[in-house]
Amino acid sequence: MNDAEPHDGEREVKDKHRFRSTSFGEELPDPTAKLVPVEGSGLSGPFIRRPVMTVLLTLSVIVAGLATFGKLAVNDLPAVDYPVIQVSCSYPGADPTTMPLDLPSPPTFTKTNPNDQAVYLLGLMSDTLTDWDLYKYASTAVAQRINILPGVSQVNIYGVQGAIRVKADPSALAVRGLTMDDLASGIKSGTVYSGAGQFDGTHRTFVLQPNGQIDQAAGYRDLIVARNPNGLPVYLRDVADVRQSVQDERISRFFWMRGFNPPGSVVVLAVSRQAGANAVEVAKSVKALFPELRASLPGSIKFTPVFDRSQTIVNSADEVKWTLIIAFVLVVLVIYVFLGRATDTLIPAVALPMSLLLTVAVMYMLNFSINNLTLMALTLAIGFLVDDAIVFLENVVRRAEHGESILKATFNSAGEISFTILSMTLSLAAVFIPLVFIPGLLGRIFREFSVTIIVAILASGLVSLTLTPLMCARILGERRAGHKRAWMERHTNNFIKRVIAAYGRALDWFLDRAWLTVPILLVCILGLWFFFTHLPFTLLPPGDSGFIRGVFIAQEGSSPAQMRAYQAEVNKRLQADPAVGQFFTLAGFSSRTALSQGLLFLFLKPRGERPPIDQIILRLQKSLGSIPGITAVLTPSPVLQISVGATSQTQGQYAYTISGIVPQDVYAVADQLLEKLRQFKGFASVRSDYYHDTPNLKIDINRDRAATYGVSTSAIQSLLRNAYSQNYVYLIKEPDDQYQVILEVKDKERAHPNDLDDLYVRSNTSGNFSASGAGGGTIATTTGNMANLVPMRVLTSTKEVIGPQAVNHLNQFTSVTFNFNLLPNVAIGDATKAIEDAFAQIHPNYPTVQGTFQGETLVFQQLFRSLPMLLLAAVFVMYVILGILYESYVHPFTVLFPAIVPAVVGGLATLYLFHSVLSLYSVIGLFLLLGIVKKNGIMVVDFALQRIDEGWDLRSAIHEASMERFRPIMMTTLAALMGAVPIALGFGQDAASRRPLGLVIVGGLIFSQLITLFVTPVIYLWLEWFQEHVLDKVPFLRSAHTHHEGEPARGEMRPEPAGVH
Repeated sequence: MNDAEPHDGEREVKDKHRFRSTSFGEELPDPTAKLVPVEGSGLSGPFIRRPVMTVLLTLSVIVAGLATFGKLAVNDLPAVDYPVIQVSCSYPGADPTTMPLDLPSPPTFTKTNPNDQAVYLLGLMSDTLTDWDLYKYASTAVAQRINILPGVSQVNIYGVQGAIRVKADPSALAVRGLTMDDLASGIKSGTVYSGAGQFDGTHRTFVLQPNGQIDQAAGYRDLIVARNPNGLPVYLRDVADVRQSVQDERISRFFWMRGFNPPGSVVVLAVSRQAGANAVEVAKSVKALFPELRASLPGSIKFTPVFDRSQTIVNSADEVKWTLIIAFVLVVLVIYVFLGRATDTLIPAVALPMSLLLTVAVMYMLNFSINNLTLMALTLAIGFLVDDAIVFLENVVRRAEHGESILKATFNSAGEISFTILSMTLSLAAVFIPLVFIPGLLGRIFREFSVTIIVAILASGLVSLTLTPLMCARILGERRAGHKRAWMERHTNNFIKRVIAAYGRALDWFLDRAWLTVPILLVCILGLWFFFTHLPFTLLPPGDSGFIRGVFIAQEGSSPAQMRAYQAEVNKRLQADPAVGQFFTLAGFSSRTALSQGLLFLFLKPRGERPPIDQIILRLQKSLGSIPGITAVLTPSPVLQISVGATSQTQGQYAYTISGIVPQDVYAVADQLLEKLRQFKGFASVRSDYYHDTPNLKIDINRDRAATYGVSTSAIQSLLRNAYSQNYVYLIKEPDDQYQVILEVKDKERAHPNDLDDLYVRSNTSGNFSASGAGGGTIATTTGNMANLVPMRVLTSTKEVIGPQAVNHLNQFTSVTFNFNLLPNVAIGDATKAIEDAFAQIHPNYPTVQGTFQGETLVFQQLFRSLPMLLLAAVFVMYVILGILYESYVHPFTVLFPAIVPAVVGGLATLYLFHSVLSLYSVIGLFLLLGIVKKNGIMVVDFALQRIDEGWDLRSAIHEASMERFRPIMMTTLAALMGAVPIALGFGQDAASRRPLGLVIVGGLIFSQLITLFVTPVIYLWLEWFQEHVLDKVPFLRSAHTHHEGEPARGEMRPEPAGVH
């Protein structure tokens, strides 16, 4: 049998009470000492013997990884189908209580994604064009062109659509004997758009195109709406002002960009991508269209990028990539320091990109994307993707240092260490299996992260069992006596020798005082309780996206003119802040705000030119809050936004909703709860959407008098609607758009409750009659033009009352939502507890009212309520896998318990010491710790079991296993540590939000390493005693390592030890 085969050599048998400290890097003092030969070459044998096959398979993985990497979509979050339906309906002029009862048309249902923010915002500006013309160019020449680009879902246009406004003069109408209803009928009958058929001749057919529709204000001015008693026409211009205008004149918009004068008209286009489309490529295609758009637009239109979200995605991805590169360099450096040879370092350095390329290929097959979560999974994997390769490489080096040839050491290591690598790989992958099955939307969002990191772990194990053994056999240099060693190798090995010797003495001392294990573990368990109860909780740190959303709220009932004045002051103060690059404000009624509210969107300067976003928000909050008459609320837009509901985040980042079947009870709870919440010092702002002090004008119809005058209630309602609701009476149809013709009274005729007296309604009774007026006296109905007209003051009376601005519903029940933002360093967990405590004090008096968190707060609650079960599930899955691999009930506890508890305590303690929070990133770090730290126990227990099967006594076996595995344990731990250091240090503009993840891993690894190196051997001895003296008494629970009849008892020397287990 030649030297390459793994069956040669003699077995080394040691005295069962003598300890041996392995001198890595130096020959054993006893020249007769031999390494234990290994039967078989494990799973790696074929890949060592068939190098061509291994190389070609490796090349296939490289080609597949490189080919698929460029095809992966680049987005901020995985593509997830969100179960959110937006219900919309329109009823101009209706009050909130009317909407649910009397809808003129069915509501529309739209499937929306609350997290799908626009990829690109484009601003069109002009100093000469009207809002109508600019909007028309935006919707036709620009939006339609962008909408056909690949990957574009829709283009939303934020501007005011054009309209023709007919502002009637009630006095002019009354003089001519007309009402608002007559005017509406005249407009409708004077313009029409419909097909008229065709002429079919003998040889030709003519399609009829009557010019029945009026589409310009000038045409409506000349429209005849009635005739006077003399038969003369009454033109629309005689009783109303007609002009080209916009659909809603109450909306005021303002756009400002540093270095430019504010434009006269502005329209913003928001480009959204299709589900699963590459956000970066969509933005690139939009920017590539700019030259063509500029050539097709008039020179008076300027357009400029307002916000490029793809740049945020690219920057975030680049930060993660640099973190990955830094981690890779640090990991390789650790390997070089321990092994001392560049050729040795090359092996795990190659294994790392190979594992990543294989992972990328699988991601492509699974239709995953490059996003914040998958990139974070790959970055985290850097620290342990080389673990398996390190373990194999170190074992080959160790055997070679003891005299075996490289080829023989590789074969023997393949048989000796394959089981260990398989255990490490499967148990580490098992940690993330529970994350794959997180229920609900959060689980779907993090499924790509979980699967990616599982695939990376399995790829690492596969590479370490295939390519790594071949490279070891072909690249490693000989280490037998007489071979020259590099300078780093000599000094490193000498240092490691001294460290191992010191560790051996310390371990021996600790084993003699095994009782110390109990207080150490008790302190760790108490630490778990302390840190879990004292650490603040949050879902995701908002990060610094450079984008701020906000709202400024005035007193209920504020007029559009007053809101424009507030908006002007807000604009002035925003322009004065040096950190603001550009902003857009919107005041007045819209689909997203009430009449007394305004929106603002701030885009900050690049991160290097300004302070952090939270400092800017506090500064602007103080500045805007000092404006008399308004309250401002500013919210940072998160870098990674996760929302599961349709609640708006305009007035706050977090939301809590109360609802019930009795509206009065809901509103009573809302008032009391808001008062209590304002006492909590952690809120930067807290408001509710219950506005109940809005001025209303109640109109009481005297039905008896109306019947006397021959006026129906529906006629009065129709008159009021045509006069004040700003409802359109006709829709102008054009090939590329539609425009409204809006009828209303003049602005000055609808500014005061007394203006209602100027309206007249037509009576169905002919002739002259008299009646008592509302204020007493007699009113005579005249003949002529005003015949049959009855003034509204005769039929109605008015009263100013206070009412709700809106009536909101949750699951069809009346609801009130509280929106709140948090001060810096205040965790959402503290806020949710304060809200729940406050509601619990009120709820007993109103049992029908229920409270629930919404949006991101709901995700936070669901996650941290399920966190203990997820951790237990991960531990259970690891226990099952290790129990199956070891064929033991107790040794999974040996691996898991002494490693997991200190690791979690160390991670939480690090967060506590650095004044950080327990966030979703931290939770991911904890799961990662569970998988990393138990590798130490696996390596020690595997070798201890092998020594037991060779005939060693328990203490000698565990002591020797701890000594032999010290170097790979330190290498793998430091590699994982260095992989997390860049995250813990917070490299990059937004790395601070990911910093808790790195802190958990670094702190947990350091503390766990210090504990497990001493506690694991003790736990092993205790559980072995428990197995032998308790479980082995039950045949069903006997261990596979228990001696059978006729064999020596456990701890006795075997006369002829068999091969390694």
